Amino acid sequence: MDATVFYSLGFVLIVSGIIVVVTAIILFSKSSTKKDRIRGVGIIMVGPIPIIFGTDKKSIRTVLTLALALTIIALIIIVLNYWLLSNL
Repeated sequence: MDATVFYSLGFVLIVSGIIVVVTAIILFSKSSTKKDRIRGVGIIMVGPIPIIFGTDKKSIRTVLTLALALTIIALIIIVLNYWLLSNL
């Protein structure tokens, strides 16, 4: 495969992620009322290390499980990559 395929795929994924975020913000702003309690949670993955922040325990617990799964997947990919490259 050519490198341009991967660049194009990465670009498409970034643009689609931006579209999803903007759409979610627009839909959330239209559906919320003043008496609704706003909850927020986020995760920043720096390599295999997650940084988690949020406003309530239930949301943080959900994102924590997602972060754990992403960390395990990232470590598996790193180990497989090292193992495959060392056997060449």
